[in-house]
Amino acid sequence: MADERLQFHEMGLDDRLLKAVADLGWSQPTLIQEKAIPLALEGKDLLARARTGSGKTAAYAVPVIQRILTSKQIVREQAVRALILVPTKELGQQVKNMIRQLTSYCSRDVRVADISAMADVSTQRPILMEKPDVVVGTPSRVLAHLSAQNLLLHASLEMLVVDEADLLFSFGFEADLKNLLCHLPKIYQSFLMSATFNEEVQALKELLLHNPVILKLQGSQLPDSSQLQQYSIKCEEEDKFLLMYALLKLRLVQGKTLVFVGTVERSYRLKLFLEQFSIPACVLNSELPVQSRCHIITQFNQGFYDYIIATDEQSLADPAASSQPTPGKEKKKKAPEKGRKVKDKEFGVTRGVDFQNISNVINFDFPTTVESYIHRVGRTARADNPGTALSLISHTELTLLADVEEALSGDNADSVLKPYEFKMEEIEGFRYRCRDAMRAVTKQAVREARLKEIKQELLNSEKLKTYFEDNPRDLQLLRHDKDLHPAVVQPHMKNIPDYLVPETLRGIVNPFGGKRRKKRVKTNPEGVLKGSFKKNIQGRNPLKSFRYTGGRNKKAGKASKS
Repeated sequence: MADERLQFHEMGLDDRLLKAVADLGWSQPTLIQEKAIPLALEGKDLLARARTGSGKTAAYAVPVIQRILTSKQIVREQAVRALILVPTKELGQQVKNMIRQLTSYCSRDVRVADISAMADVSTQRPILMEKPDVVVGTPSRVLAHLSAQNLLLHASLEMLVVDEADLLFSFGFEADLKNLLCHLPKIYQSFLMSATFNEEVQALKELLLHNPVILKLQGSQLPDSSQLQQYSIKCEEEDKFLLMYALLKLRLVQGKTLVFVGTVERSYRLKLFLEQFSIPACVLNSELPVQSRCHIITQFNQGFYDYIIATDEQSLADPAASSQPTPGKEKKKKAPEKGRKVKDKEFGVTRGVDFQNISNVINFDFPTTVESYIHRVGRTARADNPGTALSLISHTELTLLADVEEALSGDNADSVLKPYEFKMEEIEGFRYRCRDAMRAVTKQAVREARLKEIKQELLNSEKLKTYFEDNPRDLQLLRHDKDLHPAVVQPHMKNIPDYLVPETLRGIVNPFGGKRRKKRVKTNPEGVLKGSFKKNIQGRNPLKSFRYTGGRNKKAGKASKS
C-alpha cells in the first residue's frame, strides 16, 4: 500500500524543495500531505482536519513555498505573498522554523518573518520593510502592524493560512480577525487547518473560504490502541501524589513524559514534591517570557530532562500580547468563574508546540473538555511512534471521564480508556514518605518558588536576548529543571530502601540498589582503606592479626620523663 501513495517527487515540486524534504528525512508524505498538497497547488481553498502530529504544518507550507517560487519566475518584485495566522507565539516560531528548513536551498528566493513574538511594533518595523515573502503572526500582532502601516497586504497577498483554526476564537481573536480581513485583497487562496471541527471553525469557514475542499482524513482523532495505549486510575488527591512518586521513582514510567496539571500553582506544588525525592522535573510556566518557554521546550527535546509539567492558566490567555485589548479578550478575562470554556485554554500552551518523541502523557489533573483531552494526549504517539496516556481521576472528575469515553468510543471501542491494573496496597509503604514530602511543600514554599523563577527570568532576560545569541554554547548552562529548594529537602528521601520496594517489582523495575553498588565500586575502586590493610580484610580478621609494635610504651616513657 505504501507504494500506491503519491510521493513528493510526483507532485511537481521544485527541485530545491524536494532536496530540503529529503534532508528532513521524509521518505513519503503523510496522509494529510498527500491529499492537501496537490489540491493546494491547483489553487483550491482547503478546510482540513487531521489529528495532532499528522503533518499539517508541512501540508500547507510546501504548497505556499512552491507557489512563491513559481510566482518569482514571472514577477521578480519583492512583496508579502503569504500570511500565516497562528494562535500562539510558540506555534509561530515552530512554523517559521519549518519554513526555513523547507527553504534551506532557496532561502534567497523565499524569506520568512515571524512577528508573533511579543515586541514593540516599531522594533519589528525594519523586518517588515524588507517585505518578506511569508509573514507569520498572531491576528492581533498582524493587525497592529497593518494599523501602523508597517505591513501592506491588499495589493500583493496571494495566500492566507489559518493554523490551529479551532483555537483562534477561543483565544479571543474574533474581533482582530474580522478587522484584519478589511486589509486583505478581494481574491486570495485560503487554508484552514484544524485538529477539530467546531462552531468556531465553521464561522471561520464562512468568513475566509470560497467553495473549499473539505478534508476529514481521520475518523478517530487519536491513533488506535496498537499505537496509543490509554489508561486511567481512579484515585483521590493524596493518592495522585503517591502514584506519581511510585511511578517515577520505581521507573514504571520510562521515556520522556509530559505531565498535565490544572493550574500553575499545582505545577509548582508537584515539582517541589518531586524534588523531595530528587526527581528533576521542569515547569512550562505560562507566566515566563516566550523566549524562556521556547528554551525550556528545546532543552526538553534535546534530552536534558525527562519530565516536564505543563499547564495553561488565564495568564496564557493573551498569547498575542496585543498592546490594546480587544473586546473578545476582555470578555475572556471575565469568564473564568462562569463556565468551562476558559478551561479550554489549558491546552493552548501545548497546541502547536513542537514537543518531540514524547513517550508518555500523564493527566495528573483530568482535562475539563473532550477537546482538551484529545490535544493533550495528541502530544504522544505522533507520526508512527507508539505512546501511552495515563489519567489520574478523582471522584470529582468522573463525569469528565464519562464525557471523554463517550466521545472517543464512537465506532472504535479501542479508543476507550482502560483501567490501569495497579495495586495501591503494594505502594502503601511509601505513603509516610509521601506525606512527609507533602507537609514540606507548603503554600509559602510554592509562592516562593514561583517568585524565585520569575525573578531569575528577569535577571536573565537580557542575557537570553543578547549574550546567549553570541555564546550559544553557554545556553546549556541555563537549565530549567534546577532545584528550587524553597522547601526543606530531606536527604534520606532520595533513595528507596529495598524493604519498601514491592516484592513483585524487586529486581525488575527498581534499578537503585544495583546502581548504588555499581557507583560505589566505580568511584572508590580501592575503598577508603589502604591497599595493604584491604588485603588483610579479605584474608583474615585484622583485629586478630594485629601485631603489637611497642610504640605505645615509647610514648608512655616520654610522657613520664617530661
